[in-house]
Amino acid sequence: MVVAVVVGAGPNGLTAAITLAEAGLAVLVLEANPTPGGGARTEERTLPGVRHDVCSAVHPFAVASPAFTAMSLGEHGLRWAHPEIPFAHPLDGGRAAAVTRDLEETCERLGADGPAWRRTVGWLVRHWEESARLAMSPPLHTLRRPIFGSGFGWRALRSAAMLVRRFRTAEGRAAIAGLAAHSAAPLTTIASAGVAISLGASAHTVGWPVAAGGSGAITEALVGKLRSLGGEIRVGTRVEQWSDIPEAAVVVLATGRETAIAIAGDRMSSWRRGRYRSLPRGPGVFKIDVALAGPIPWSNEDCRRAGTLHLGGTYEEIAESERTVTDGEPPARPFVVAAQPTVADGSRAPNGTHVLWAYCRVPRGSTVDMTGAIVRQVERFAPGFESRIIGLSARSAGDLEGDDANLVGGDITGGALSWRGLFARPTLFRPYRAARRIYLGSASTPPGAGVHGMCGWHAAHAALRDLRSRR
Repeated sequence: MVVAVVVGAGPNGLTAAITLAEAGLAVLVLEANPTPGGGARTEERTLPGVRHDVCSAVHPFAVASPAFTAMSLGEHGLRWAHPEIPFAHPLDGGRAAAVTRDLEETCERLGADGPAWRRTVGWLVRHWEESARLAMSPPLHTLRRPIFGSGFGWRALRSAAMLVRRFRTAEGRAAIAGLAAHSAAPLTTIASAGVAISLGASAHTVGWPVAAGGSGAITEALVGKLRSLGGEIRVGTRVEQWSDIPEAAVVVLATGRETAIAIAGDRMSSWRRGRYRSLPRGPGVFKIDVALAGPIPWSNEDCRRAGTLHLGGTYEEIAESERTVTDGEPPARPFVVAAQPTVADGSRAPNGTHVLWAYCRVPRGSTVDMTGAIVRQVERFAPGFESRIIGLSARSAGDLEGDDANLVGGDITGGALSWRGLFARPTLFRPYRAARRIYLGSASTPPGAGVHGMCGWHAAHAALRDLRSRR
């Protein structure tokens, strides 16, 4: 049999391995950590029996992923748990913008900004399946559907600062800011609007679910699928150079660009090594996991039923927070992405306890402790939150890189959102081919960060095309 080796057992690496195994290759996955999963792991980080997601927590694009859908992961135990409200954005005074699964209900809730919300996400909602597939493909794939691709691009390739001009209320403007800030870039960045409208539309189509039992359940399903195909995983096996890899016809590196260069060495052209090195990195992240004696006492009732919360106040406050990080300073009042998975999945914490997962942006590699700043932002919209904390674990940008070598400096995006990051990630042509028989299948390739497996899926298919052409 043709042998394929995959380096890295995160969602992308496991997806690549499954795709190659389904094509009839003998697959070996090598993982440096003692357990597979990468950014999709769940551990007891605070108290016994209280389970926290190590990196990713909420998964709209996992549900939308063509790769995951084709794998029928439900047959291997994966189940999605949906909160009643996908996400909410609280404001001072007990107000909030709440986005529900129903588009028309959300428009009614937004009042004067309802028509603007419908105009902003309605087209993607109507064309969701095709839009999601296009968004999860390399940029040149838009040439296969030029009319549809231009329609998607016309809506996506603008900044949130431009998009927000449609909105008049503080709630509507804040909702756009919170969505766009997932881009990990200033809200004036081109395509930050595309992040906002894609995430907004996903709330009305696939939802913003958590994996029942924790994000580690995604990994367990992927591992189960791979083993059912005869694939092998070796954990605790670090690959630092080419000689660490057994002989294989295909090698997929589900690693960061720096690691790929170190492993492939001179097998990569000097031009490609230069392109890998020159792709800008995104900011870092500071993350906390909290165990709570009870549910979070949000001032707004809708926030108590939402799975995800965007904490940062008004559009202007969030724009300033993201700009401060870009300028190299930790924000005093950070924009915080928070998830309370126990509103949808009570299995995470026993005996009435709850969990909070939250992070904020910091300059890449920052060592500043943002625990207090994050707690204050939650307390701002949920008075009494701090008194319910019974366990807390904090992870700096450096700690995150220690957990996962792909998160260089705490960058969870695999590279900054920019023109280069959008269209030449890390190269425009053949982005998954690192060298002859060597492929890159990590978040450093399209479509980028997220637990969806599509980077590994595309890399595996690139490898299979090359194998067929050599026969």
